[in-house]
Amino acid sequence: MWDWKYALEILPQLLAVLPITIAATVAGFAVAAAVGLPLALARRSRHKLLSYTAVAWIEFIRSTPLLIQLLILFYARPLYGITLSPFTAGVLGLGLHYSTYMSEVYRSGIEAVPRGQWEAATALNFNNKQKWIRVILPQAIPPIIPVMGNYLITMFKETPILSAITLVELLTTAKSIGAGSFKYMEAFTLLGVLFFLLSYPSSLLVGKLERHFQTK
Repeated sequence: MWDWKYALEILPQLLAVLPITIAATVAGFAVAAAVGLPLALARRSRHKLLSYTAVAWIEFIRSTPLLIQLLILFYARPLYGITLSPFTAGVLGLGLHYSTYMSEVYRSGIEAVPRGQWEAATALNFNNKQKWIRVILPQAIPPIIPVMGNYLITMFKETPILSAITLVELLTTAKSIGAGSFKYMEAFTLLGVLFFLLSYPSSLLVGKLERHFQTK
């Protein structure tokens, strides 16, 4: 049966590791956003080798489970002399995996820029760098911010998988609490509530952003 007293006792333990979960999500999202744009540009490149390499990488990462990628980063890399902490491996795993999805988001935003804007930038004698920084990206990125926000929420809900590489986040802590007391109901229910309390308001904000950009 549900024990309110016990639930209130273990809540501080879950709240104590909540910042780790949030930090892993935010850092992973930063990696995904930073890597996703070069991937999108590489995929659109006129150099076939670069374009094909980017496509192959994107399809390979998207077609293999995130869990396998995390296990390789954390357990297999030390065999080659590269040792990563659970947090670093988790951030890189999340970031590299979702960078492939983010690249498609960037690509859709870039391709939505009207052709006339490309021609205008060329007519103004902008070089490629000026064209992208001053004309294309400022128009391509704002409309895709809501989609990027959805991926941020998705990444947050994916963080429990980091328990597979021993990162002490919410799920690992909840499992440890349950194993120590054999009261899993309270621990896992509070875990779900915490994810909901952070994910649902974030989804409302993303929806508001989406409506904002649709009306512009």
